[in-house]
Amino acid sequence: MAGSYRDLVVWQRSIELSVAVCRLAKAFPADERYGLTAQLRRAAVSVASNLAEGYGRGSKGEYRQFAGIARGSALEVQTQLVIAKKLGMAGDRDLEAVAAVADEVGKMLWALFRKL
Repeated sequence: MAGSYRDLVVWQRSIELSVAVCRLAKAFPADERYGLTAQLRRAAVSVASNLAEGYGRGSKGEYRQFAGIARGSALEVQTQLVIAKKLGMAGDRDLEAVAAVADEVGKMLWALFRKL
């Protein structure tokens, strides 16, 4: 594995997903700060974090395992965004924009997982 995990487009998009989720979550009701908001932020941050950790482990098997965990976190984000939308926690347009990034990242992670 040459280069750096930072060179991976999927890692870069995962960072963008985390930032988008954090910005979106600012619009959520204050009483959700320790509920869905916190869970959504943790899941989003977990995507890029697991990619970096897996890459740094140095073995293809562990990298694949952590890519799978990252994909699971991306799917968590997608699910939590659906719940947030159904609860009317932010504007549909904003939620759908972030959901599109989460979907893209999920597909990229699936492709990486299969390649490994």
